[in-house]
Amino acid sequence: MIQITSWFTLSLTALLFFIAIFGRYVLFSLAFWWLFANGKNDQKTRQTIQVRPVKTGQQWREIGWSVLTSLIFTAIASGVMVAYQHGYTKIYTDIHAYGLVWYPVSIGLVLLIHETYYYWLHRWMHRPGVYQWVHKVHHDSLTTSPWTAFSFHPLESTLQALVIPALTFVLPLHSTAVGLILIIMTFSGAINHLNTEIYPHAFDRHWLGRWLIGATHHSLHHSQFRYNFGLYFTFWDKWMDTESPDFHRLFTQKSKKDPV
Repeated sequence: MIQITSWFTLSLTALLFFIAIFGRYVLFSLAFWWLFANGKNDQKTRQTIQVRPVKTGQQWREIGWSVLTSLIFTAIASGVMVAYQHGYTKIYTDIHAYGLVWYPVSIGLVLLIHETYYYWLHRWMHRPGVYQWVHKVHHDSLTTSPWTAFSFHPLESTLQALVIPALTFVLPLHSTAVGLILIIMTFSGAINHLNTEIYPHAFDRHWLGRWLIGATHHSLHHSQFRYNFGLYFTFWDKWMDTESPDFHRLFTQKSKKDPV
């Protein structure tokens, strides 16, 4: 890791973080948009979930908000780096320091905590008086695309960015585990906002797939607003009865195999 010893190295570190964060967003969004969401063949068109046209200029607006989101994520990541170098965090670099088993366990634990934080934050952001100031920017994209994944108002970006950095102060996390968690977050965000179902037929009832959020699940949140508040997993929506009653029907329709 870069040793931050001056404002120059702090600025360099921040620049590298921004390149990594915004670059990761662009890489995943561009790849998923090109592969699945640009509607250039009949199969993609049949799997499109929301058929309303994307608003004029929507993707450029989303990219603009995503630049601001990436800057906020960069500022918080830079603060965590400074805290790490002063010994305040529990980030470690020796893979054997906490045992090899802890490595995947720590990643799973962070994802579960993040899911819980986000679910309840998300429901709060839909409250009258909060929604307009915090969450409306994201919902301006009624029909989503991978570019929607980082399109947040700065207030929402800040609230979303707090939980994983906070966990580095209380949970031992290998430096590469932190990086992997952030990659999973961006990867999941791109998939969830595709507006094209890429999971296989009946995956919504599979022992694993029933717990994972995909494009159909999250697209219903953007069209119905009062259902499907999860981030990675469906368990809070199932437990709190906030999963859309239309989900399984729509998933079956959009993931249906071509007739032979």
